[in-house]
Amino acid sequence: MKLLIINGHVVDPSQGIDGLHDILIESGKIASISPKGKLKAPAKAKTIDAAGRFVIPGLVDMHVHLREPGFEHKETISTGTHAAVRGGFTSVCCMPNTSPVNDNAGITEYILKKAAQEGMCGVFPIGAVTKGQMGEELAEFGMMLEEGCVAFSDDGRPVVDSRIMRRALEYSRAFGACIISHSEDPALSLDGVMNEGLVSQSLGLVGIPRQAEETMVYRDVALAELTGGRVHIAHVSTEGSVRIIREAKTRGINVTAETCPHYFSVTEAACEGFNGNAKVNPPLRTEPDIAAIKAGLSDGTLDAIATDHAPHHRNEKQREFDQAPPGISGLETALGLTLALVREGVMDMTDLVEKMALKPSMILGLDRGTLAQGAVADITIVDADVEYDVNIDEFVSKGKNTPFAGWRLKGRAVATIVKGKVHEWEK
Repeated sequence: MKLLIINGHVVDPSQGIDGLHDILIESGKIASISPKGKLKAPAKAKTIDAAGRFVIPGLVDMHVHLREPGFEHKETISTGTHAAVRGGFTSVCCMPNTSPVNDNAGITEYILKKAAQEGMCGVFPIGAVTKGQMGEELAEFGMMLEEGCVAFSDDGRPVVDSRIMRRALEYSRAFGACIISHSEDPALSLDGVMNEGLVSQSLGLVGIPRQAEETMVYRDVALAELTGGRVHIAHVSTEGSVRIIREAKTRGINVTAETCPHYFSVTEAACEGFNGNAKVNPPLRTEPDIAAIKAGLSDGTLDAIATDHAPHHRNEKQREFDQAPPGISGLETALGLTLALVREGVMDMTDLVEKMALKPSMILGLDRGTLAQGAVADITIVDADVEYDVNIDEFVSKGKNTPFAGWRLKGRAVATIVKGKVHEWEK
């Protein structure tokens, strides 16, 4: 099928494009991209008029939990990828903390087969660093890479043993893959359920000090320097972590990092009233941390914005705060929350596309994040002006757990195109 997108404001940092362009798609690929009015509509082509809207490479979320296999009551590959497409994402990278853990080629194969059968967008598995995510023995990186894994992480659990983490970085270097670090010192975070501070004290809850994250960020940066391996720091939440990563980059250490919308949008105050939907790991922090996260995004210290989409069943989140599992369902609110940073002047649309499409693709070696001729036709059409209330009953994800319920957001995906297939949400 031929598809022509006309009159849209195309933003594609991979080509330095920021202006009115038309795009022709044929057979699921970008056939051509030219300034507005320069493309002649081919016969029998479907036309989408994107006037007044941004046309950008499909968003790439490098950190999601699709929960399948093993936790289908929380999410499935079908519902998770549906939520992704609804949120403007055309590719997601799923973490390995499933049941069984994705620590071998067989589980990777299962995930990819299910994604091919039921998924609405591209699914790129991330394999476990250690067998069973137990932190004791390295998983077989080579076989998982051959089957389709794009990186390795024990996300949900830190790799506590520094010797194992060193070996992982050395081993992965041979394959050109990166290790994604869940940076947490469990001895410092033990029994903690939210950020350690005045709010945790007022609620009578055990806090998690920021140093639980920062000490492990420092260790993993040091190990990357030692080994020459590539480490990617997941879900950065503190001012200190940003500072450590910034300094490491100035020294040429091979480190990249991501943060999540909730870490620049809301503070620990959201936990007041024992709101389990604001419980996340690492926890929501403070206003100075939010300011540091924004500065890190603005100056390039933080390379990517990922959702850490972590859906849970309603009943699980309705438990007492200290018993509720951590996690936020983030695929359907991420774009709106990040567009707020564009309006605030923290970044512009080119920065947004870099951090939500191009850089994640580059870090993981994906052939996504670009609208160059010949590229996969993954495209997101964004209405940056539409306003709407976050209604969890309208989420297509099974996870309704979000601290942003009832928020008024501005800007969302109105059409998501995956390999040339159009999913339109609003006319």
